[in-house]
Amino acid sequence: MSRSCPMKHTLMIAGLLIGLLFAILAVPLGAATAPDSRARHGIGPAYNAAHETTLIGTIKEVVSKRVIGSPVGIHLMVAGPQGVVDTHVGPFLSKRTVETLKAGAPVRIVGATVSLRGKEYFMARLLTVGGRTVTVRTPHGIIVREHSSRVRHSKPERKTARKSQVELNGGAR
Repeated sequence: MSRSCPMKHTLMIAGLLIGLLFAILAVPLGAATAPDSRARHGIGPAYNAAHETTLIGTIKEVVSKRVIGSPVGIHLMVAGPQGVVDTHVGPFLSKRTVETLKAGAPVRIVGATVSLRGKEYFMARLLTVGGRTVTVRTPHGIIVREHSSRVRHSKPERKTARKSQVELNGGAR
């Protein structure tokens, strides 16, 4: 009987140590720094509407091919008073808008500059090109899908070959 007593103590101590280990892992050990106060939604750099500016210039180049490390979507290289600016306009522009994005086209872009992996990008919120203004992001920086301006026509109702029971009986009586 004396052999089982030390065994019980060993198991109890092992169980307590394992419980203590889990408790240490579950409780944060230090104070965490406060999160950045800028609005951040989803993947990608944070957009700060408080730092919005307007960029007026001419499209030098339209880059639609993905470059590793840069935000996903179309980038416009815009030549303006501050030099050539890499402007991100997102992946959700309509075909009609993309067709207006040509080298030499004048643009007006409202947005904010964001630093990502050591490079600065101008994140467009409003894009004016070809006489149209397109919303690229919400004021919180969330990218929106541009809706096509096509008019959707409702499909005409199909006439079915089956007649209702009332029609088969000669109408209502």
